[in-house]
Amino acid sequence: MSHAHPENWPVLFVDGALDAELFKDFSTLGAAAAESDGNPPLSEQTLVTLRGSDGGAHRVLSLALYAPDEDSDPATAEDLAGIAVVIESPDGTGVLELAVHPSYRNRGVAGRLLAALQEKRGFDGLTAWSHGNHEAAAELASRFGYGPVRELRKMRLMSSSSSLPDAALPPGVTLRAFVPGQDEQAWLAANRAAFAHHPEQGSMTLADLKAREEEAWFDPEGFLLAVDADGTLLGYHWTKVHPKQGPHPAIGEVYVVGVTPDAQGSGLGKALTVAGIRHLQEKGLHAVMLYVDADNEAAVALYRKLGFVRWDTDVMYGPLPGN
Repeated sequence: MSHAHPENWPVLFVDGALDAELFKDFSTLGAAAAESDGNPPLSEQTLVTLRGSDGGAHRVLSLALYAPDEDSDPATAEDLAGIAVVIESPDGTGVLELAVHPSYRNRGVAGRLLAALQEKRGFDGLTAWSHGNHEAAAELASRFGYGPVRELRKMRLMSSSSSLPDAALPPGVTLRAFVPGQDEQAWLAANRAAFAHHPEQGSMTLADLKAREEEAWFDPEGFLLAVDADGTLLGYHWTKVHPKQGPHPAIGEVYVVGVTPDAQGSGLGKALTVAGIRHLQEKGLHAVMLYVDADNEAAVALYRKLGFVRWDTDVMYGPLPGN
């Protein structure tokens, strides 16, 4: 392992999806960081975009920082020390995520990546996620003139201690499983309506949905749709199961719950939430987790009533006034 300063290490820039070999390297580094930190450093949508499974709907710029061996040619170095990914929207704004391999931390790797990004693209329109909101991330954000602008809470319900309330569906509403090849367009329309003001969920495309249908974790039986007597989709609860990873046991997730505007206020959201949690508990999972915006007071209150407690926090950083 080289002891040279990261300022001298080569940075690879990739504009667009990664090839299979580089995607594997990014995934391996991300897995090492997740095992060390307890949180994946890259979001699911970022991985979809890096793999090219979103059909090119999002522009992506990736940086890979290599730590050369002391006696090797830097051009052939294969030791990936850190990565940074920017997912850009059509309006020119973007979201940054960054990860440093545990073996290369506290050596200036993140600073080197950010300096390279600043020189290559600049920080205009960029916000950045810190998954788990580690102290090092807060310090790094402050150094570059960034501060917290959004808080995403991670909450957890232990199955062994949970007692879910009865939550009946509204009259005339029934639940059924998602049918691949049939329900995509109806779900996309309902999702856009339910999350019209949500920065990520409401912008999901058919390619994004199809990419998730191809993931190993996708289970249509755990993708619950609420329909009325005419078959109109009124809401849904999409659940997910995270497999066992190292010392961390498998855990269920309230992946996303959505209710269309016409059905809001009917109690459907609570009924869908309870139905999905029960589906996960029937799989014998030890716990169920979810993400929720901290300022969504109604949702946070509902989850607390169901027995969820705060587990962790993701923080989005943005430029402070004057920066």
